Amino acid sequence: MWDAIVGEAAGESRLWEECVRPEGERELVAVFSPLTDGRFALGLETIYEGYLVHYGTPRLFAPPDDDTGLLLGDYLYAHGLLRISSAGDVDAVSDLSELISLCGQLRAEDAEGDGPLWAATAALLGGRLLDAPRASLRLRGDARPLEAAARAAVGDDAVEQSLTAHAERLR
Repeated sequence: MWDAIVGEAAGESRLWEECVRPEGERELVAVFSPLTDGRFALGLETIYEGYLVHYGTPRLFAPPDDDTGLLLGDYLYAHGLLRISSAGDVDAVSDLSELISLCGQLRAEDAEGDGPLWAATAALLGGRLLDAPRASLRLRGDARPLEAAARAAVGDDAVEQSLTAHAERLR
């Protein structure tokens, strides 16, 4: 998975290639893909790496400045969505588009809840079960329904591991 993310980005642009961390400095930690269907894992972790480039500590890349980081993060978002769309699941693409949009809103408002949002999206990706829990976060700032949905879908231990790994990566 990690070689695919790095290799395809480096092959796409010399600028992205220059942002790749040396092999010994890469942190090959799957954060949310363990919660999702295997066919979505690579796309989900690609999008998550883009999120980390924008808002946290990336595992695979080290952009030299904010402008390059913004472009690289956007590339990773788009490339991850492309991977998911190739699986032919329109609902999964919609869920991830909502995830990216709502995470941007949370960051702009300096609000909490991105971890449960990521966990629930990963666990329920493409299942058409996220509208009400996302609305709770979007409208009331309440991430509890998202976290509960994730835990019901994949179990407490898996969600806890993902949320802990996520919290360690944020700035």
